[in-house]
Amino acid sequence: AKWRAVITISDGTPSQANIDANCHALARYAALCQEAGIVPMVEPEVLMNGNHDIDTAYDVTELVLKTLFHHLYEHDVLLEGTILKSSMVVPGDKCPEQADAEEIAEATVSCLMNSVPASLAGVVFLSGGQSEEEATVHLNEMNKLGPLPWPLSFSYGRALQASALKVWGSNPAKNTSAAQQELAHRARMNGYAALGEYNSNMEAS
Repeated sequence: AKWRAVITISDGTPSQANIDANCHALARYAALCQEAGIVPMVEPEVLMNGNHDIDTAYDVTELVLKTLFHHLYEHDVLLEGTILKSSMVVPGDKCPEQADAEEIAEATVSCLMNSVPASLAGVVFLSGGQSEEEATVHLNEMNKLGPLPWPLSFSYGRALQASALKVWGSNPAKNTSAAQQELAHRARMNGYAALGEYNSNMEAS
């Protein structure tokens, strides 16, 4: 079961009080899940909306993750039974200086290594407004930097479903099978990326 908290980067935000409040809620939720025998997925999403650069995204993401794990510890949450759904460290969508896939992968992995205990069961990523192929490429580049203490995988919404929904929506009565094939293809590409074995030539398959 998943709980999401949204963190916005702008002038003066997020404040430490905002981060603490959100991380406390995530930790309390995780503790209640485990008391009920449910595996919690905690999702502190640092939005990519804005003009902040990748260094700012790194600093905020690192602070949020360190704060989250402090609160998880205080709530006696078993990390071996917890999944983190994390943002990737990317510059804001309005930042004039965008980063390439290798920079994003290196920044994200570095941030996780500095913030996330090795005992955590696993890390999955949200796509957060990235295109389908961007999200796949970034995940692949991160897994190529392994071995890492935890598996890195995907929990995408739009970056998994967008093409399938577009195909299906153009003619729902006739395009169900084609949409299913599109969804299966996107899932397969991300499956390869989770192993660090994706390449763009696979998109034609």
